Amino acid sequence: MYQNFRSLLILFISFFAFEFTASSQVDTPPLSPVATIKQNVGLSELEITYSRPSKRGRQVFGNVVSYDEMWRLGANKNSTFTTSDDLYFGADTLKKGTYAIFAKPQKDSWNVVFYSDYSNWGTPDEWEESKVMVSLNPTKVSLKKSVETLSISIDNIKTDGAVLSICWDREKVEMPFSIDTRSKVEESIAKVMGGPSANDYYSSAKYYYTKELDKKKALEWINSAVKIRGASAYWMTKMQAEILAWNGDYSKAIETAKISMKMAASKGNDDYVRMNEESISQWQKMK
Repeated sequence: MYQNFRSLLILFISFFAFEFTASSQVDTPPLSPVATIKQNVGLSELEITYSRPSKRGRQVFGNVVSYDEMWRLGANKNSTFTTSDDLYFGADTLKKGTYAIFAKPQKDSWNVVFYSDYSNWGTPDEWEESKVMVSLNPTKVSLKKSVETLSISIDNIKTDGAVLSICWDREKVEMPFSIDTRSKVEESIAKVMGGPSANDYYSSAKYYYTKELDKKKALEWINSAVKIRGASAYWMTKMQAEILAWNGDYSKAIETAKISMKMAASKGNDDYVRMNEESISQWQKMK
């Protein structure tokens, strides 16, 4: 009987010990907190996410971080670098996208690598050279004052470029890059100076139609939209038919709806086929 009681007591104590342990998890601050930097350079968007370890009285390079070995450039999960447009590091082009950043510190210079697979925790188990998109070898600069916490930043920002900087302890490397901002600006200018797009005309005509504003102006705009986009845009020709009917031109509205219905059928859009059929049936009674 005593043995049974003892077994039950142990089970009881173990159960509550487990419950206490499970419910008393303590939140503590991470030693290498995560940071995300978002920076616009010209018309391009850049983002860096990395964990930031601190020196904490230690010698970093040659100790915490070994020389001549690939490093995740931070702590925990590997650091990532995202760019909305192509970047040009001298003769090397980094295509727009997201990459892992790795670094191999050396005594006189660093090797900084943009790696296409950014899903690793630290450096990959198997390094694949085919995934190295850009490899840079910036010269190391020795700092007079020690930097306590790893810092990755985008500095010296201009409209067509900036400098990617990495510094920790008494070491710093800088990698200038350029962006083809001019082409984006010229494209934007050409678009604006070329006048409204088909979608601009369509959206304006649709708004006037739904709000029952100026029907003549709505017809002018939808005609311009269809002229630019073509009859293959069956949703535009459907709106054109609706606005023609709104203006009282039911014969032309029916003719246009038939064009829209034919194009919608060729694209497999049964909803637009049905809507056109219903509109044609209604307008035939109003001719």
